[in-house]
Amino acid sequence: MEWVSVAAVSPDGRVYIVSPTTWFVTGASSGLGRALAEHVLEQGHRVVATAPVVAPLAGWADRHPEQCLVLQLDVTEGRRCADAVREAEEWSGGIDVLVNNAGIDFVGALEEQQESDYRAVFEVNFFGAVTLTRAVLPAMRARRRGTIVNVSAMDGLASLPGNGFHSASKFALEGFTEALWQEVEPLGLHALLIEPGSFRTGIETRTRASGEPIGDYAVTAGAFRAIMHKVTPGMFPGDPARAAAVIFEEALSPAPRHRVILGSDAQRRIGVKLDQLREEYEAGKDVALSTDFPGSGEYAML
Repeated sequence: MEWVSVAAVSPDGRVYIVSPTTWFVTGASSGLGRALAEHVLEQGHRVVATAPVVAPLAGWADRHPEQCLVLQLDVTEGRRCADAVREAEEWSGGIDVLVNNAGIDFVGALEEQQESDYRAVFEVNFFGAVTLTRAVLPAMRARRRGTIVNVSAMDGLASLPGNGFHSASKFALEGFTEALWQEVEPLGLHALLIEPGSFRTGIETRTRASGEPIGDYAVTAGAFRAIMHKVTPGMFPGDPARAAAVIFEEALSPAPRHRVILGSDAQRRIGVKLDQLREEYEAGKDVALSTDFPGSGEYAML
């Protein structure tokens, strides 16, 4: 197959030319990851589509023999992550965009949830992304080109009772990515966060409660548990196909944003959180300043 340059449009309306790129997408068998992988293929680019179970991806490589490589990958297996990155680089010549999309969730109060479940949430949502990011960085640094897209959530900025461990894993991913873009941008690389709200990805069928309910949490985390039994796709405003198009354009932008909020509910909920932070920041300013040694503030390191 002869690769040709294609036109792309950044979110601010700029048109620019990019060569076909290679995208490594985790969690590509369903939801947002699948929608993104399909969109990338439709735009004429290459995809390394990975998932713990690849049966839902059957036929992709046959339909796109020179555009798509399907790899079985559990992001919690460090050696397999390294092998998958090596296979992808050998197949394509180099990974241009890593999308850490794989994620899991359990609901329940912090006291209720089982340790094995909340540790699994961190292994997938946070440490899996860390492992793959570290695996792709050496080649990206050598080429002075590459973008890492970490899929967070509105929960990564605004937590809820009943979903605390999922939020904590996404908060960790946000802190990791914020440091990452400061470290790699001087090298010509990019890193960004995607912060989606509720999208029709089928997540309501994959999210389970963890642990036995405790009566004292009935009106807080218990209410969240109860909602999960009643959720239908129609209650989610987000369209995965539209989100995929935005992620594609933003990742290929010459200057991608650091945070991309997707969905009306995410825009609203994160906005409320920012207002609360500003209010508490302003209310506590005098207290913050009162705890310095007199006259020492001007010598602060940061």
